[in-house]
Amino acid sequence: MQLRDSLRRTKIVATIGPATSSPEMLKAIIEAGATTLRLNFSHGTHADHQRSIRLIRQTAFELNQPVAILQDLQGPKIRLGKFDNGSIVLAKGDRFTLTNRPVVGTQEISCVTYDYLAEEVPVGAKILLDDGRVEMVVEEINRDKGDLHCRITVPGKLSNNKGVNFPGVYLSIKAMTDKDREDLMFGLDQGVDWVALSFVRNPQDMIEIKELISSTGKQVPVIAKIEKHEAIEQMEAVLALCDGVMVARGDLGVELPAEDVPVLQKRLIATANRLGIPIITATQMLDSMVSNPRPTRAEVSDVANAILDGTDAVMLSNETAVGSFPVEAVATMARIAERMEQEEAQHLNLRSVRDARRSIPNAISQAVGQIAEQLGAAAIMTLTQTGATARNVSKFRPNTPILAVTPHVNVARQLQMVWGVKPLLVLGLPSTGQTFQAAINVAQELKLLSEGDLVVMTAGTLQGISGSTDLIKVEVVTAVLGHGIGLGQGLVSGRARVANTGMDVSNFNPGDILVAPRTSADFVEAIRKAAGIITEEESLTSHAAVIGLRLGVPVIVGVKQATQVIRDGAIITLDLQRGLIYSGAVRTP
Repeated sequence: MQLRDSLRRTKIVATIGPATSSPEMLKAIIEAGATTLRLNFSHGTHADHQRSIRLIRQTAFELNQPVAILQDLQGPKIRLGKFDNGSIVLAKGDRFTLTNRPVVGTQEISCVTYDYLAEEVPVGAKILLDDGRVEMVVEEINRDKGDLHCRITVPGKLSNNKGVNFPGVYLSIKAMTDKDREDLMFGLDQGVDWVALSFVRNPQDMIEIKELISSTGKQVPVIAKIEKHEAIEQMEAVLALCDGVMVARGDLGVELPAEDVPVLQKRLIATANRLGIPIITATQMLDSMVSNPRPTRAEVSDVANAILDGTDAVMLSNETAVGSFPVEAVATMARIAERMEQEEAQHLNLRSVRDARRSIPNAISQAVGQIAEQLGAAAIMTLTQTGATARNVSKFRPNTPILAVTPHVNVARQLQMVWGVKPLLVLGLPSTGQTFQAAINVAQELKLLSEGDLVVMTAGTLQGISGSTDLIKVEVVTAVLGHGIGLGQGLVSGRARVANTGMDVSNFNPGDILVAPRTSADFVEAIRKAAGIITEEESLTSHAAVIGLRLGVPVIVGVKQATQVIRDGAIITLDLQRGLIYSGAVRTP
């Protein structure tokens, strides 16, 4: 079984833009390894995003794989206004005024999109513009006019709508703007799978967006983008409330010293791993591939180290949105991830997660990974209604791939952000045993599992209740010998007795399963003793179907070449609900 070696654990988030808006490019980046596609609501209209969402859904359907859509809200990015000539160049020592008044920008002044500028920014504060390319210090404040009089300390060019950062200054600005609320309602209506909230500052920001989503009756998970110093100071509280987290290193590197960002990245990843929530490492991961077909060595090391730190996903922004080599960027990221995972597999337990919270689901999830490793299992299979079981198992970073079985397509998509998880869409059945068997059949059809593979299974005996994981079982994958139309309920196991005529079953034992091309009156005595009947004849009015119903004996009719495929004396199992015949005895808990 090659699943352990072939399944990439690290997920890839790719941003959709002009470079990837065609059906052909979408298909290509998904096939190259993208599992979640990001829509940046800082750009584009609702009509543009609606077109992208429809195209993504259609492409994913054609490829027969769940692909998540991440809606990234713009947030309250503070920006300059427009300049009279489009841009200006500032020299070191120049005086420059920032104001909340709606003025047209000149060489001496520019408006800023924040009303409480003069009230909240103190004298001596450092202001960074255009991601730190220009820097100034506040020397004087005119609160009546709403002006900050500054002096340029790092010269450079400024142009329309460039970003403004106030590192170390506590602003009262909310994380959600009116535009964000409109965009969020649009995204929820379109069925996005994740929502990312930009410029999160405190736990209240998370509560606000979650209450807004809840008021619509939706249950869409929220990612907190960590890019403000206030959020770092309340990291544990913010992460405890969110469903996922993004290390947004662009603005974070402007808000804080650049040398602090790698340390904070490691802290955020470790905290998210411990809490069992997915974390995305983002911004400039393969930035040179916007215009070059190959990454720099430093970029490769950056991606590799994020993966070794334990990130669930790595993200591409401009590389796939506007870059010249979007497919190559995704493929490069996938190759780096696969190589790092090979290295980790040789040094197990380098990054084991310790969660101090004692609970049955935690203990079960950790034990599942240990059992799978000790037994050399091909896969861990989880039944999950909400994704919680799969996320909990993933938290402990087992070396064995996780097949997450769910009947809900939105949960399958959301799990495309979670490390090590391969979602399988399987219809929910009355018992966990039946659902597990159906999932094994699907996995075999997809060539994820083969006959003889060992699978460690986990689920909650209280089906549908999140956090009720309390079951572990180990199964060997059995082959499906045939399929037909089942008459009866449940699973029936027994020894196969292959017979072409009534004379062939003279020594038929009670509990055996009769396998025949068709039955007649000559078979009646054997049928009375049988645990089940299999016939090649497919009519529901055939002798086997009628007498089976009359005597209460389970029957599967229409199994092609049953007498040739099924070996006389072999132990087999009949799954009456799905009309399937398995090799070996399959148990139902």
